[in-house]
Amino acid sequence: MQNSLSSEQPDRNSLEAAIAPRLRGVNLYLIGMMGCGKTTVGKVLAKKLGYRFFDTDATLEQASEQTVAEIFAQSGEAAFRELETQVLAELSAYPRLAIATGGGIILNPKNWSYLHHGLVVWLDVPPEQLYYRLKNSTTRPLLQTPNLRQHIQDLCEQRLPLYTQADVHVHLRGRESPEMTAIRALEAIAQVIKQNQNDDLPG
Repeated sequence: MQNSLSSEQPDRNSLEAAIAPRLRGVNLYLIGMMGCGKTTVGKVLAKKLGYRFFDTDATLEQASEQTVAEIFAQSGEAAFRELETQVLAELSAYPRLAIATGGGIILNPKNWSYLHHGLVVWLDVPPEQLYYRLKNSTTRPLLQTPNLRQHIQDLCEQRLPLYTQADVHVHLRGRESPEMTAIRALEAIAQVIKQNQNDDLPG
């Protein structure tokens, strides 16, 4: 498999063509901290694999006709997490999806029963880089704190043991483009498939 992972575009296309049928329609679930690029990279992965793309936050907002911030403000985080699980359960019933999940979706053990039906891809961004991406954000309820840098560091440390349960770990490199991140995710997925020679993939 390694021979097909060069930087030449034809080989990249061959990699995508080889991975798609071997996934057998198994969903990809992108996890990671807010601001790590799950939505952007997820859209690229979906296009490359011929999958449909969904974002759990966006789907939740459409269904509830409220923004995430409004749900947090009016009903609290617990209510939001319950809605998040409902959305995840509904999406997981369909095949061939690339799904960008909320940063805290891994906190509810029940959610893992859905995530483990697919391949879980962790986009890992260092806390300091996340801080610079998120410091001007005004729409994320969990970021409304006086010491944002420390808060992000604390969240990363708290969630690390859960994020490491992912099937695929992609460590983001500086200013790497979403296209390049998606290609590296595909390379890592190819390795997971290679390690499961009997095609014993989830789903």
